[in-house]
Amino acid sequence: MIVFRGQGEVPADFGPSAVAIGKFDGVHAGHRAVIERLKADAAASGARSVAVTFDRNPLALLRPEICPENVVSVERKLELLGELGLDATLLLTFDRTLASRTAEQFVEEILVAALRVSTVLVGRDFRFGRGGAGTPGLLRELGPKYGFTVDVVDDVYLDHSERRVSSSWIRELLADGDVRTAGDVLGRPVDVRGEVVHGLKRGRELGFPTANLSAIVDALVPADGVYAGWLVDHDTDIRYPAAVSVGTNPTFDDVLVRQVEAHVLDEDSLELYGHDVTVEFTERLRGMVAFEGVEALMAQMSADVVAARALLTGEVHA
Repeated sequence: MIVFRGQGEVPADFGPSAVAIGKFDGVHAGHRAVIERLKADAAASGARSVAVTFDRNPLALLRPEICPENVVSVERKLELLGELGLDATLLLTFDRTLASRTAEQFVEEILVAALRVSTVLVGRDFRFGRGGAGTPGLLRELGPKYGFTVDVVDDVYLDHSERRVSSSWIRELLADGDVRTAGDVLGRPVDVRGEVVHGLKRGRELGFPTANLSAIVDALVPADGVYAGWLVDHDTDIRYPAAVSVGTNPTFDDVLVRQVEAHVLDEDSLELYGHDVTVEFTERLRGMVAFEGVEALMAQMSADVVAARALLTGEVHA
């Protein structure tokens, strides 16, 4: 997939294009349905399939006091879009200049002049242009003038759910630690990627060595607690079952920031420092609690390992 970081990077002869526009935060199941529809429309018309998205949530500029956290980083969003088989993504910098463009200027300068759009796909609640004046209805009015059609995509719902798939729902689920449902809404496992760094080595001292991720990760981290999951070592392409801890370990008072730590099951001699890894969250086992003493903590950690092993591999043994 080609990534254009601004309309100025789009070649003059690029297109024609079938274009889907949106924040695509999380690249969740709803977004994936839009992209599949986009690729079908592009194939039917002989156009290139292009996602148009932004380098931040527009609220970060317009209403920062109510702007939610991103589900994934911008680079992770581009990676996920690339995995869906698009021809290109146009990443626009959402600054004052872009925010001041009228809806028709957005259409004329970006969709028509830069991308030579033939079809535009948007969700029913999509808004664009200065003051959010642009709507699917306006796109339909402008289509005949500029030579494109408009395809409005219906909301996506999970089976047995009356709530539409959305990034805000994913944030709520992650805040509750419900990684299983969040994975269903995402259409892929909840995960975070980062570098393994040195920690306090307390897990090793207690007999449960952990791979500690750096504070800089590429996605929103679930609620504090202990999870069954997987550690994927990108340096070796090996995937390990793991018990994963998120939080500050309240049994002790010397961990000042939230940490993601993965104890790889039955692999106590692994050396992962400096490795690029992804931690996948499969199921929350329990919340984070403070234990009265190290022995109680170690007993619970042993139980967590047994529970994680049974859930991930179907094996039950000490």
